[in-house]
Amino acid sequence: MKAIIMEGGKAVLKEVPIPKLDPGDVLVEMKACGLCGTDIEKMCGQYTASQPILGHEPAGIVAESMSDSVRPGDRVFAHHHVPCYECYYCKKGSPTMCPYYRKTNLDPGGFAEFFRVPAWNVERGGILVLPSNVSFEEGSFVEPLATVVRAQRRVGISRDDSVLIVGAGPMGLLHLLKIKDMGVSNVIISDVSEYRLNFAESLGASLLLNPSKHQVEQEAKKATDGRGVDVAIIASGAPQAILSGLNSVRKGGRVLLFGVPYKGTILNYDISELLNNEISVIPSNAAVEEDTREALKLISERRVDVRKLVTHRYDLEQFHEAVRVAKQGNAIKVVITS
Repeated sequence: MKAIIMEGGKAVLKEVPIPKLDPGDVLVEMKACGLCGTDIEKMCGQYTASQPILGHEPAGIVAESMSDSVRPGDRVFAHHHVPCYECYYCKKGSPTMCPYYRKTNLDPGGFAEFFRVPAWNVERGGILVLPSNVSFEEGSFVEPLATVVRAQRRVGISRDDSVLIVGAGPMGLLHLLKIKDMGVSNVIISDVSEYRLNFAESLGASLLLNPSKHQVEQEAKKATDGRGVDVAIIASGAPQAILSGLNSVRKGGRVLLFGVPYKGTILNYDISELLNNEISVIPSNAAVEEDTREALKLISERRVDVRKLVTHRYDLEQFHEAVRVAKQGNAIKVVITS
């Protein structure tokens, strides 16, 4: 079978054996897998894992099952990381910090004609059967939307909040769609790309800010009677994006760190501002099964219409072209299909 794997620090398309199953494992034929910014970071050597696996947003058809929970022919989403739900971190409400969480993964990854879902994941709810009205392409959004669900739960957002989203990439726009479903009307979004800002406007953003043309912090305060926003969502790992959110939030406001900064990122920021202005900084990392179930519900009920975000589709043999387009920034969501 064909698969995209990391070899010698590069992503390559190779012929590899179809994974063999152990008891409890499930083999899935990939039909759609989203290309994530994390995948690009792994390919660029900016990821800390020693042997990164590519493709963690897959959906497909069960080809073979050694589990009683799913059967061949089932249309499914598969989660790449699943915690134990029994350790200290899981019991204390930090399941994505579980020592087993990142030890689990898809084999050889989601960008493959077939991939194995380990029994560990399957037994703990890591496979969800897709409702008949949810396409494979929509199913590939379960994982990214789940991370948004968890993050917004952690930061806490109310309908009457004003929200700034820093970064109008696919994840920032998923945040926007989720917030709009909650009925939040005052949603500001900033990005250096006019293409992405125009896309955000079509999805219901109330104010668009380009940092190359606007002072984001000043404009955010103008839009909130001089206070600053209640919540700033940083959907970018760039240091300037983080600073923009910190400087745009009101006294007593919340800042959600969602985009992944490069390892070693240092901010030029006066920490006393956090205490003096009682600003809460809340990070959110990944998602677990309560979040994937909620994400699938939002998608199946069309409350979050992820179909609007797909701008480009490629097959496995076009993978490097897909990466090139995604890196250029003239795309929103790129999906690999089979």
